[in-house]
Amino acid sequence: VQLQASGGGLVQPGDSLRLSCTTSRDSFVTLDYWAIGWFRQAPGKEREGVSCISSSDGATYYEDSVKGRFTSSRDNAKNTVYLQMDSLKPEDTAVYYCVALAFCSNTWYTYNSDDWGQGTQVTVSS
Repeated sequence: VQLQASGGGLVQPGDSLRLSCTTSRDSFVTLDYWAIGWFRQAPGKEREGVSCISSSDGATYYEDSVKGRFTSSRDNAKNTVYLQMDSLKPEDTAVYYCVALAFCSNTWYTYNSDDWGQGTQVTVSS
């Protein structure tokens, strides 16, 4: 299942952004059947897991550095998953990706793939 992230941009520290995760236009995939993981990759750094939202009960899990600032949610009617990012910091600068996972396991953040789909650039800079 290939997904595409959108909504990135250039913002100042302390600002907010909301990323969206959707399927391609010709896809009939229903996102509410999948857990959705958000990952990011900063220049010169390894890709890291940011958040996972489960399909069954909407439970969410976050990487420590974004807890309290980022919130993942679903809108099943729009077949879209969101990542609300508040109080952004320069260290949040990265390309953000979303992926479909079977579920948010204890090791969801170790997910890897040869094809991450379309990411979206988030740049936090003054």
